[in-house]
Amino acid sequence: MSDESQVQTSMIEVASPTDPVDAGPDEPSRIDEALLEETLEYIRPALQADGGDLVLMGTKGGTVTLQLVGACGGCPMSTMTLTAGIERILRDRVPGVEGVIAL
Repeated sequence: MSDESQVQTSMIEVASPTDPVDAGPDEPSRIDEALLEETLEYIRPALQADGGDLVLMGTKGGTVTLQLVGACGGCPMSTMTLTAGIERILRDRVPGVEGVIAL
């Protein structure tokens, strides 16, 4: 074996609830954070009833980034829950929400 052999590695970055995802100076958030939090608290009991929950990762422009956790994190229906449920409710109740992304 030569001394010049290289080991190739790769890293996958996973977001955590403590990582900032907030808007930068070039794209300010257009979402009322207090109203967003209030609306997520309205949604949360329905997810918790099925053994799941959600974590607000941040906002950027009109996009809300969420992480579905617990039973919701691995559920095959989570995409439908996100778009047909969570995103629809957030668009209806929180001005400025244009879309939702799940991590």
